[in-house]
Parts: sequence; C-alpha cells; structure tokens
Amino acid sequence: MLNVQEHIVRIHLEKLPEGLYLATSDDVQGLVAQGRTIAETLEIARDVARKLLEAQGNVNLPQVGESFDYQLIVEG
Repeated sequence: MLNVQEHIVRIHLEKLPEGLYLATSDDVQGLVAQGRTIAETLEIARDVARKLLEAQGNVNLPQVGESFDYQLIVEG
C-alpha cells in the first residue's frame, strides 16, 4: 500500500473584477489558479500544487497531523 503524505499549503484567494477567482500561494512557488467559483479554483489549485511539488522534489511544508483547523465556506 502506497503511503501518501498530505501537506498543508496556505492559499490566498482573490475575487477578480471579472467575477472569477484567483488563487496564489507563498508556500508553493509558481502556484497560480483561476476558476469561476471558489470550489473550482481550489480544485485547480490543488492539482497545480501537487504537480509543482512533485517537480520541485523536496517538500518543506507542514504535514497534516491527527487534527487541524479548516475554514469551510458555505453558500447561504
């Protein structure tokens, strides 16, 4: 069984004047993602981060522990 390590990557989201969302990260150099919704933008950012981290080789990010806080965004 493959042991996959999960890491915490801080993402900055910004709503653009066109109504799209832009995601960047100071934790992963080169991470830029854009989407129509927050959920779509985060999904794209996760894929981009995974590929960039694989390409960069060493990962100096905090690993996900047994417990951590997560901000959940809910439409209302």
